[in-house]
Amino acid sequence: MKKEFKMSQSRFDELQKELNYLKTTRSDEVAEMIKVARGFGDLSENSEYDEAKNEQGKLYSRIGELENILLHSVIIEESDLPAGQVAIGTTVTVTAVESGVSRSFKIVGSQEADAMHGIISEDSPFGRALMNRKEGDTVTVNAPAGEIAYRIDKIER
Repeated sequence: MKKEFKMSQSRFDELQKELNYLKTTRSDEVAEMIKVARGFGDLSENSEYDEAKNEQGKLYSRIGELENILLHSVIIEESDLPAGQVAIGTTVTVTAVESGVSRSFKIVGSQEADAMHGIISEDSPFGRALMNRKEGDTVTVNAPAGEIAYRIDKIER
């Protein structure tokens, strides 16, 4: 079974734009780097050539990765979300049962996650624990510090 990459339409568009840039502008830049480096002579001792070829390898790798993601992407529409439960695209406010500390998180697909900004993937342990739950539910998450219980206080679209 192929992995699906769930994401918003805006994230899909961002990745498509990056792919187009890499295939056109960036590809031309790397080809020029290789051409210039070849002009420096003996390729066996030419660090500029080696660097340009490494850059080309990274470029092709990222292009392949983006093509795979876009090919297997599933666009999540807000209208498709189940009402009253945690799903991709919802913002969830939780309170740690033991400490009483509250925090909000936006649940997104794996390609959009940014944990430092409270945007977590549905594939993460915390995201998986929250998925399909309702307000008032208590979930337990296996964190590096041990198990932590959270109460779901609010779910917003």
